[in-house]
Amino acid sequence: MNLTSKNVLITGSDGFIGSHLTQALIEKGCNVRAFVYYNSFSSWGWLDNIDKDKLSQIEVVAGDIRDRGSVAKAMEGIDVVFHLAALIGIPYSYDSPESYVGTNITGTLNVLEEAKRLGTERVIVTSTSEVYGTAQYVPIDEKHPFQGQSPYSATKIGADRMAESYYRSFEIPVTIARPFNTYGPRQSARAIIPTIISQLCNGSDEISLGSLTPTRDLVYVKDTAQGFISLAESDNTIGEEINIATQDEIPIGELAQKLINAIRPSAKIISDEQRIRPQKSEVERLLGSNEKIKSLTGWKPKWSLDDGLEATIDWFKKPANLAAYKSDIYNV
Repeated sequence: MNLTSKNVLITGSDGFIGSHLTQALIEKGCNVRAFVYYNSFSSWGWLDNIDKDKLSQIEVVAGDIRDRGSVAKAMEGIDVVFHLAALIGIPYSYDSPESYVGTNITGTLNVLEEAKRLGTERVIVTSTSEVYGTAQYVPIDEKHPFQGQSPYSATKIGADRMAESYYRSFEIPVTIARPFNTYGPRQSARAIIPTIISQLCNGSDEISLGSLTPTRDLVYVKDTAQGFISLAESDNTIGEEINIATQDEIPIGELAQKLINAIRPSAKIISDEQRIRPQKSEVERLLGSNEKIKSLTGWKPKWSLDDGLEATIDWFKKPANLAAYKSDIYNV
């Protein structure tokens, strides 16, 4: 499928990955409809941060992914849906698991039901590497067992399996995109890289972190966005669940030191107990295989970790961007 001139919908377009994917689809010549979370502030999330000329090219629709009527209106006349809307914070899922079920599972069900009703050409459902839990072998390929080590990951497993069932039961042209640890400009303060950079850029000499031993497979957000596009463009990916990964890993402690060296070499890392996940919930190792996406689509990451971190740091150093982050509190 050639996405150029296609009518595409991005749910969660107001979020981190969604806003970058929205930009990439505009640049590809798609007719973009952006589904954002309704709020009384008329905020379009990170879409408010993109170039005004690009923003004028999209149709923004506010609603709630949990509301079937909102989803139905947003999907009318749409050829391709990129479903990214989700609750993502792992610590918050310990406190409010029911909200994750509503957003992540029921929201996905709403998209799938409307795709069935409308005959949507393609549906890309966003998963997460957290569904695998701590690696039982590496690199983690798509045959790796699933393990719900947090309420968040459990709901994403449920959403993935719902998507699979609609492909098998109703022949809905679904692809499950499974990005590993995406990072870059606009990422939530709940993630490790914004946590470190925002503390350093605000002048802190003590960086509060949780466990330093887990490893992560870090994918720069522009590579992730291109991964989504490549999955939508290939008919070979229909009915498949596919990793978007670099097939490389770095321990959190090493990552933190790399950022410290780049921004504030005098800073020290201190342990913050409230940032440490329960022992059985911590995902100790994530290293993804990208062999499947490369073989089916030809996608491969273009950004090195050093280049991606440099671009991310440069974005955070701009005062208007840094002001959006409350580095003095623990963002759950």
